[in-house]
Amino acid sequence: MSNRLVRLLFLLCASVPFFNFVPFVPLNMDSRERTFLALDHQQPDRVPIDFWSTSGFDAKLQSTLSLTRQQWLDAHDVDLRYIPGPSYVGPELRPLAGDLAQDVFGVGRRKIAVPTDDGQETYSEVAHSPLADAETVEQINDYDHWPSPDWFDYSGIEAQCDTIRNANRVVVFMGDRLNRVAQLKPAMYLRGVEQIFMGLVLNPEIAKAIFNKIRNFYLDYTERIFTAANGKIDILLTGDDFGSQNGPLVSPAMWTEFFGRGFAYYIDLAHSFGLKVMHHTCGSVVPIIPLMIERGLDILQSLQPEAAGMEPAGLKRRFGDKLCFQGGISIQSTLPLGQPADVEKQVQQTIDALAPGGGYILGTAHNLQADVPIANAQALMAAYHRYAPYA
Repeated sequence: MSNRLVRLLFLLCASVPFFNFVPFVPLNMDSRERTFLALDHQQPDRVPIDFWSTSGFDAKLQSTLSLTRQQWLDAHDVDLRYIPGPSYVGPELRPLAGDLAQDVFGVGRRKIAVPTDDGQETYSEVAHSPLADAETVEQINDYDHWPSPDWFDYSGIEAQCDTIRNANRVVVFMGDRLNRVAQLKPAMYLRGVEQIFMGLVLNPEIAKAIFNKIRNFYLDYTERIFTAANGKIDILLTGDDFGSQNGPLVSPAMWTEFFGRGFAYYIDLAHSFGLKVMHHTCGSVVPIIPLMIERGLDILQSLQPEAAGMEPAGLKRRFGDKLCFQGGISIQSTLPLGQPADVEKQVQQTIDALAPGGGYILGTAHNLQADVPIANAQALMAAYHRYAPYA
């Protein structure tokens, strides 16, 4: 049964005053029906499921269970699926000095391998911030490695979407970790963490020039992606970490001054193409959540449960009528360090807090990494399906 028919039945029956109506929810919805109903703050057959993991964890799946990532997602009926997006066809990203690779922003990165008990993670750490020494707005504007939307091939995007839609799944575009629609994180990489935060106070015009260049690129880049998708992307996921463990990285006033406009631009553009917008931020961001809502955010992702004020029940109580949520299952403690019973307990508690009335997508606070035991990952998915049904 389509969402439209469900709503029609509700309106017809609700118009009869003596009819004690309980909305009928069809069993065995497909992923698209289920997710869109939940994002409309209604209860589908079960809570929709998302799944985030690193390549290190995916390699562990293959080595221990002989499962590819795709097979794992299908086996556990995961509802949201992510397209890779456009392919890079721009100028050759030449290695910098020594072992430093160059990303699309010209930032120098070094590969770091971190072994775990039964796996390995590889990270591309920032080793050279090319705008660290810039002293004028002119130097920012004249930087010779600002990326261009012309550096990408968008021709395969619609086919990527079709593959997912033909399986009745929800299409999400997120990009990769080095090229994700954002404002602060690319600026941190380009300028340096200390420099960009000090600059908000000491050199605001330079900071604003950097943010402006980043925004302009991503607005053009995402518009070309949405156009190429021909209406077939459902959700845009943006990603900027605005919080630390104990509070926001910037005050609400500073967030509004430096990031509010760009945050709204990204959302307005996506909405103009009919997409929902999900934003990922780690950390404690409670004072900033109303500002995100004012700018039209549909879904807040991460809900890092250990961060101050990010308890699921409190978030649902304060913001659940205006905002949907994804995440909340701890990758900081429960999944890497707990036992399967601990994982199940947290899943149940998180669903109890966030799922009533719809507006929640099951997910972890961030990617499962190679330090997560396979038994805990299996317990996670089993608990999802045990506690996700609404009836």
